[in-house]
Amino acid sequence: MISLASINNKNPSNIGIVLCGHGSRDPQAVEEFINVVDKIKSRIPNIPVKFGFLEFNRPIISEALDQLKNMGVERVIALPAMLFAAGHTKNDIPAVLNKYSAENGLPIQYGRELGINSLMIGAAGARIQEIIDSNPTFPSSETLLVVAGRGSSDPDANSNVCKITRMLVEGFGFGWGETVFSGVTFPLVDPGLRHALKLGFKRVILLPYFLFSGVLVNRVRDHSMIVATDNPDVQFLNASYLSDQDLVIDTFIERIQEVFNGENFMNCALCKYRSNLLGFESEVGHEQISNHDHVEGCLDSFPENKVHNHSHEHFPYPHAEHPLGPVTLRS
Repeated sequence: MISLASINNKNPSNIGIVLCGHGSRDPQAVEEFINVVDKIKSRIPNIPVKFGFLEFNRPIISEALDQLKNMGVERVIALPAMLFAAGHTKNDIPAVLNKYSAENGLPIQYGRELGINSLMIGAAGARIQEIIDSNPTFPSSETLLVVAGRGSSDPDANSNVCKITRMLVEGFGFGWGETVFSGVTFPLVDPGLRHALKLGFKRVILLPYFLFSGVLVNRVRDHSMIVATDNPDVQFLNASYLSDQDLVIDTFIERIQEVFNGENFMNCALCKYRSNLLGFESEVGHEQISNHDHVEGCLDSFPENKVHNHSHEHFPYPHAEHPLGPVTLRS
């Protein structure tokens, strides 16, 4: 259990916390995010906690910061409500925070993403255990675990999903594990599942390693259903995404504590923007800017902002055909 003494004993009069969410077209995903914020608030009642979205929904991040500033907050701790550190966490959110801090003279300390720790692995394991408990037919050694991640143009973030898969496979003793992605990188869900089924397993547990519901989780489910229909002899079991699992909330509290303790350091060893990473050498020192200005709050309650017709698939580079999904072309 995370100790809250070091947080709740702080002087709440000048410190505020803002949770920076991605935003979604799916109202259920927004409700789930707000529910997580409410649970964090209940853990640290002496400190004001607000939330803002990077895109689609309101309040946007700068509006959440306005709320804290108007309450007399003199220092803000900002946390990215993101599983891994990719473009949103490394560039988009910091760009919004830096701009606001410079224009308003409000110091903002940026915490880490949720990342990989024993708590997050435990949260994913709890979702898998729920499925195992209700479907005890097959032993774990005869079960294939497939973890579906969001997919990113950042190889470090993609590799973290693969690490989660491996930790879960060894922790549960599954017969095999594969990682697939909803977009951007490979293998995609449909071809990745079909490829994995060649191993001959007759039970598959599919874990969408996402924080909340939304378009991408639905995409994972839809593609897996197509594969399941084509393979009626295989039992497909769908685990839940992470949502407000208690260990997820514990990790948010841990990230807040890190800021108070001065330990909020990102892992830059494999960051394509800050290290000379194989295949991504040209992106070292990339300017820290946000490309989400045009979608801030665009699905809010104002009718003129509800139309957002163009796609927003986060494909920043041209992609070539690959048997298991898109591959980024590089010079």
